[in-house]
Amino acid sequence: MLYLSQILGRKIFSPEGGEFANIKDVVVIYGKEDHPPVVGVVADYRRRSFFLSRKRFTKFDAEGIRLKTDVLDLTPFARREGEILLAKDVLDKQLIDIDGKRVVRVNDVQLIETGDDWHVTGADVSLRGFLRRLLPSGFYGSRRPVEVIDWVDVGYLATDSKTITVPLKSSKNKLSRLHPVEIAQLAEALSPIHRTDIVESLDNEIAADTLEEMSTENQARVLEDLDEERAADLLEEMSPDDAVDVLDELPDEKAQELFDLMEDDEKVDVAELMSYEHDTAGGLMTTEFITFPQNLNVGEAIERLRETAETPNMIYYLYVAKDGSSKKLVGVATLRNLILSEPEKNLAEIMRAEFQFAEPNDPSEEVALKIAEYNLLALPVLNIEGAILGIVTVDDAMEILLPKHFE
Repeated sequence: MLYLSQILGRKIFSPEGGEFANIKDVVVIYGKEDHPPVVGVVADYRRRSFFLSRKRFTKFDAEGIRLKTDVLDLTPFARREGEILLAKDVLDKQLIDIDGKRVVRVNDVQLIETGDDWHVTGADVSLRGFLRRLLPSGFYGSRRPVEVIDWVDVGYLATDSKTITVPLKSSKNKLSRLHPVEIAQLAEALSPIHRTDIVESLDNEIAADTLEEMSTENQARVLEDLDEERAADLLEEMSPDDAVDVLDELPDEKAQELFDLMEDDEKVDVAELMSYEHDTAGGLMTTEFITFPQNLNVGEAIERLRETAETPNMIYYLYVAKDGSSKKLVGVATLRNLILSEPEKNLAEIMRAEFQFAEPNDPSEEVALKIAEYNLLALPVLNIEGAILGIVTVDDAMEILLPKHFE
């Protein structure tokens, strides 16, 4: 086993043992294997950098490199597709530790010999790894704890993609194992360019869920940096109320541009919510809810739920309308009551005819307090005729009621 710090600057020897160059960096192929293989080193000879293939080594250890032959190609080093330089691109950079669900800084890189090859096996994120680079061997204390993250758990490497032929994307499969809340927290700990890189690597559904968990300011920054078509796709996947909030945060010209690219069905919901003031029930509500007519029985309601093409995330309540052609709310039924009731019962029999509601222009803080006081998961918003316009969900109420540092 070697650490990168133990070989950087070491000598490169000819077959006869003569010194003629130094190790400037170690080159690996990234993205094809869980543990990237070493393909060679960048050597420094009289201020000239050139590539030495791993196949030309007879020895590779903490004392340096010994070559098989004196014949060398001193052509200046040029990075090839998929190659990264461990010192330049990894050392001192941030990475996402999937297992630990955190962002850490790489203080050293661990390499292990497997057969005839060397592979990157871990990132040392401990103080000892940092001291190993600064102090001579033996001065940094062998008793200091070492913390090495297995490279299999590296979900994203926050390097400067502009210096690399192929930008280092996050591993979609690795990051997708995390909850969108966790992905958002990790992404927000990185710089804006890497935050966008992470969202861009995810599929639309997970990317939209991740965006919804970020601050509105960061949502807007990511959407501005993304391709316009992809940004519009993510807006369509987001809840209408969240889409409205982020469009309000964007410059007017950019917001209109992305709004125009959205599909017509999603546009209608977003445009409807845009007409309300931000700090009102109308500005807080979402149009993702389920309504059924009161003459429907429980069995029919459950069957319709199964057939619904896009079931909202919040279906803890079913909103019962006067009839199939009306949105006038006559009652609210919980999903629990629906599941536990006999299939032949009408919704009118299991619903609560007396329920709490808000009007579109009610102040958002009053709405949030009502949700808290009555222990509700959602509160319907009704117009003057009693027709349901949308619902305010408990998560939006919490953002208003909780102190800012709790958010």
